[in-house]
Amino acid sequence: MSVPISSRVTEEALQHCADEPIAVPGAVQPHGVLLAVTEPDLAVVSASGNAAEVFGAAVLGRTLADLLGPADLAALRDGLAGDLADVNPLRQTVAGEPVDLVLHRRDGLLIGEWEPVAGAEQAPAAWHARLPAVLGRLAQSATVDELTTALARDVRALTGFDRVMVYRFDPEWNGEVVAETRRDDLEPFLGLHYPASDIPAQARELYTRNWLRLIPDARYTPVPLDPPVNPLTGGPLDLSQSVLRSVSPVHLEYLATMGVVASMSVSLVDRGRLWGLISCHGYSGPHRPSYTDRTAAEFLGRTASLLLRTAQEAGDRDRTVEVAQQQARLVAAIGRAPRRPATALVHGGTTVLDLVPAGGAAVRLDGRLHLLGTTPPPERVPELVGALLAAGSPVTDRVPRALPAAGDLADTASGVLAVEVGGGRGDFLAWFRPETLRTVTWGGDPRTTELVEDDGRVRLSPRRSFAAWSETVRGTAEPWRPYEVAAARDLAASLAAGRLDRAEEDDRLAAALQRTLLLESPPDIPGLTLAARYVPSARDVVGGDWYDVVLLPSGRVAVVLGDVAGHGLSAASVTAHLRHALRAGLLRDLGPAAALAALNDLVARLLPGELATAVVAELDPRTGEVAVASAGHVPVLRVGPDGAGWLEVARGPALGLLDEAGFREGRATLSAADRLLLCSDGLLERRGADLADGLEALRAAGAAAGALPAQDLVDRVLAVLDPPDADDVTVVGIALSPAPPPA
Repeated sequence: MSVPISSRVTEEALQHCADEPIAVPGAVQPHGVLLAVTEPDLAVVSASGNAAEVFGAAVLGRTLADLLGPADLAALRDGLAGDLADVNPLRQTVAGEPVDLVLHRRDGLLIGEWEPVAGAEQAPAAWHARLPAVLGRLAQSATVDELTTALARDVRALTGFDRVMVYRFDPEWNGEVVAETRRDDLEPFLGLHYPASDIPAQARELYTRNWLRLIPDARYTPVPLDPPVNPLTGGPLDLSQSVLRSVSPVHLEYLATMGVVASMSVSLVDRGRLWGLISCHGYSGPHRPSYTDRTAAEFLGRTASLLLRTAQEAGDRDRTVEVAQQQARLVAAIGRAPRRPATALVHGGTTVLDLVPAGGAAVRLDGRLHLLGTTPPPERVPELVGALLAAGSPVTDRVPRALPAAGDLADTASGVLAVEVGGGRGDFLAWFRPETLRTVTWGGDPRTTELVEDDGRVRLSPRRSFAAWSETVRGTAEPWRPYEVAAARDLAASLAAGRLDRAEEDDRLAAALQRTLLLESPPDIPGLTLAARYVPSARDVVGGDWYDVVLLPSGRVAVVLGDVAGHGLSAASVTAHLRHALRAGLLRDLGPAAALAALNDLVARLLPGELATAVVAELDPRTGEVAVASAGHVPVLRVGPDGAGWLEVARGPALGLLDEAGFREGRATLSAADRLLLCSDGLLERRGADLADGLEALRAAGAAAGALPAQDLVDRVLAVLDPPDADDVTVVGIALSPAPPPA
C-alpha cells in the first residue's frame, strides 16, 4: 500500500534501497540451474530448486560424478585444472539435452550454472564472420557520439533486441541516453535523462564488477536456493558473479512499468569507473541470446570501454590543443617576469582569463587579489574560493548546490574552477562561469516516485509513467572539461615551482647579504674585549639579526645589536639599510639615543611597515663609562662579582612602530670585573613560554658563570640556555681589558 511521504520516511526508503542484498538474493532465474560444490570432491552443497527437475533426481549431498556422464565429468575436471575463463562455456549434455556450463569460484566454492542451449537465439554465423569489421568501425570512431552510435547498432544486430541504448552517467550518477537504435514503431528514448535512484549505488558497484546481466523474461518467478547459505562461511551464498542471479523485485517492477519483457545490459567502464551501460530491451516476449552472442556483446562493450578515453580526447582535441597553447604562453610570460607573476598573468598579451572559457577569473598571489572579466564582488571572491577548497569542491558547475550560501552569485559564478598555488599563503587561481539555463527532459517525472510498504518496510516504487517530462534547470554552468582542469592545475604548479625557485634564489642572496652584515670577528680595540656568536636558524631561513662595532670620533666605541622582523631576502635587505643608516647616525657622535631617534625617522619615512628592534651601548674604554639606549630590544645584562642584573634604561618603542619616537639613555660605569651581554630574542623565546621566564633564565645563567672572560661567558650562556633552532640567535659580550704598555 502507498504511505504518506515525509523526509524521515523518504530517508528510510532510500536506505532500504541502498541496503537491498542484490548480490545475495538467495534465488536464481529459472532459465538455468545453479549448483554450488566443494572441491576437489565436487559435492553439491547448495542447489537451485529446479535442479532435480533438470538432472532427473535430487542433487544435494551427491557429487557431480553422480550427475554427469564420464565424458562430461572428464572435460569438467580438465577445465578445473586451468583458467576458468578459458573454459566457459563448457558444452555438456544433461538428460539428453545440450547445455552450456559456466563456472566461477566464490568464497571457497565452485559455482556451476547449466543453461539449456535449446531456446537460445543465435546470431547468424555471418555476423561473427564480420566481427573484425565491426571492431574496425568502433576503433575508427572519431568522437564519443560516433562510438556509441556504432556500438548500439552492432549490439542490436548481434543480439536481436527491439531496442538498444547507450546510457551515460553524469558525475551525480543521473543517466542520459546518448545513443539508440530501435524498432520503428517504438517511441524514441534518445536524449532522455533518468535519475540516479533508478540504478542505486550497490547495483552500480555490481555493474562495475560483473560486465553483463541478462533477464530473458522479466515476468519470471525466482527459483530459491537450497540452502541459500555458504556452508564454508555461514553467510549467504554470494551470487555477484552469477549469470543466473535473480534481480531486485523493484527492478522487475521498473521493467514491467516500462513494458519491457526481456532485458540485457553490458557495462562500459572507463579506467575503473562505471561510465555507462549498453541497455537492451525486448517488448514482444521472452528473449535469450545465446551465451556465445552474449560473450560477443560483452567483448564489444569491453572494446568500446578501452576506446572511450581516446574518443573523448579526440572530440576535444582542437580545444585541448588551444588550451595547451595558452598555458604555454602563460608559463613563458611567468618565466620572463619571475618576480612579477601576477603582472604576467593579469596584464600580459595572454591573460589567465584566456586559458579556459570563462566569464571571469581571479589571481591571488602574495596576498593580493587581481580580478579579470565578470566576477563576484572582490570581497566575496576569497570567501567563495576558500569555502569551495575547504569543502573539497574546487571544481564545480553547481556552486549553489555545493555552497547554498553562495546561491546569490549564480549570475557570475554558478561554475567555479579553483586551484591553490602552493606555499601556504592562501594564494589561488580561479575561473568563474555564469549560470546557463538548460532544459532537461527526463524519462518520466522523477518527482512522482512513490513510497510503498512492503513486509513492514517502506521502499521506493518506480514511477508509473516514463513519458518525457521536461524541466528548466537553474544554478548550473557549463561543466569544466578534464583538460581544462588539468591545464589550470599545471599553471598553478608552474607558479608554485617558480615561487620555490625564487625562494631558493632569495635565500642564497639573503645569505650572501647577511654575511656582509655580520662581522667575521669583533675588531681589536685597545681597552675592550669583544666576543660574539651568531647561530643561524636550523631551517636555513635567513633572519634579521645583525651586530656592529663602530669607533666614534670621540674615542668611544658603539656596540650595536639589532633584529629586523621577518626572514629571507626582504629582512636581509632591510637589515642592510638599518645597519648603514645607524652607523651614519652614530658617527655624528651625539649619543645612542639621538642615533636611534634618527634611525626611527628614516624607517618611518623610507621603510613604512617595517619593524625592528635595536640596542646601542656606547663605552669609553679609558673610564669604563657606558651609555645605553634601546628601541624595543632585549635588556642588557650586567654580570659582575656580585651577580647579574639588568642595566637600568628606559626601553623606547621598536623602530618603525611610531612616526616620531623619543629614546632615553641609561648610564653606568663598569669595573674591570664587569661584563655586558647583548642578545637577540632568539636566545630567550620558547613556544608557549613567557618572555619573562627567558629573561630570568638568562640572568641566572649569567650569575652562575661569574667573572669568566667575555668569550667564555658568551659560550657558557648559549650552552646553558640551549635555544631552539626555530630562529637565529646572536649574543655579544663586552669586557674592559688592560691597555697594552706603551711601546
